Amino acid sequence: MRKKAGLPFYIFLSIFIFVTMFPFLWVFLTSIKPQGEIFGGYSWFTTDPTFQSYINAIETRPLFRYMWNSIAVSTLTTVIAISVASLSAYSITRLPIKFKGTILGIVLAAAMFPQIAIISPIFNLIQGLGLRNSYMGLVIPYITISLPLAIWILATFFKKIPFELEESAKLDGATPFQTFRKIIFPLAAPGVFTTAILVFIAAWNEYLFALTINSDDNWRTIPVGLSMYQSQYTIPWGDITAATVLVTIPIVVIVLIFQRRIVAGLTSGSVKE
Repeated sequence: MRKKAGLPFYIFLSIFIFVTMFPFLWVFLTSIKPQGEIFGGYSWFTTDPTFQSYINAIETRPLFRYMWNSIAVSTLTTVIAISVASLSAYSITRLPIKFKGTILGIVLAAAMFPQIAIISPIFNLIQGLGLRNSYMGLVIPYITISLPLAIWILATFFKKIPFELEESAKLDGATPFQTFRKIIFPLAAPGVFTTAILVFIAAWNEYLFALTINSDDNWRTIPVGLSMYQSQYTIPWGDITAATVLVTIPIVVIVLIFQRRIVAGLTSGSVKE
């Protein structure tokens, strides 16, 4: 492990980074090209950069409205899913419940159903509740697809916490909920935070339910909104790439701000002490 990395390693690392970042780099370079250059050739760089595509992306469609809808729906989904998943995972892993493995297996199996298989009953449910073209109309199905995976991930983190801490809390007179709130949940914070980020990103990128349930343009989310940047005769790739860059910024900022917590959650328990 103390051996220094040689030149081949850095060459491979440079190639890997370039291949990984190439789609994002190409989208950005396309967003600052004039419309004529986008369809006129395959040159990487432009000699006449312009931000007209960004202006068109904002003026053509209500982009900021789409972003606000995605933020609201993703935040509500994350808060509700993590709250329910935390209590459920704690109950399954820490309380004396029979058939824990079977329960977790059923929970994980629920996450394996393809969205297209459940879109019809969920659409009928949301329409029956009168929640079409609303935030809750998307939050409910998003919870159904994110909750099983969130429970499974959090259960793995709760299992790593020593049971002696709960026994000590019980001797001090703490109830199971007090033990969860004051001891277990804070110790599992890296895992909870990582799960919350995964749920948020999944809700942010979801397309099928958003397209089916919220048909009003004022309630559309980012993925559906971006698909609307086209007309009967042409596809404005400049506007689409500019909008893509703008809507990617919030996710990038969130990851950069909380990258330490994300890494801590992903590596928690990977090293035996």
